[in-house]
Amino acid sequence: MVKYLFVLSQDDNEKATRCFQFAKIAAEKGHAVNLFFVDDGVMWADSTRDLKLATTTGDCPGDYLPFLVEKEVPIGV
Repeated sequence: MVKYLFVLSQDDNEKATRCFQFAKIAAEKGHAVNLFFVDDGVMWADSTRDLKLATTTGDCPGDYLPFLVEKEVPIGV
């Protein structure tokens, strides 16, 4: 098992989606995963935020972040 720490420092839909996607993949493979929001990335800690804004590839943060919350992946702010 590998330990992963994903740090999101920007309020950017594309970057957040990738961050959450990679964290989900690592968690699904059984690795220890932590997320940390810093700087403008703390905007993603807002539970009322719309997670359905699509990226250029068609996926969205809502495709990945709910899984991480459900699996109780630690998220630091």
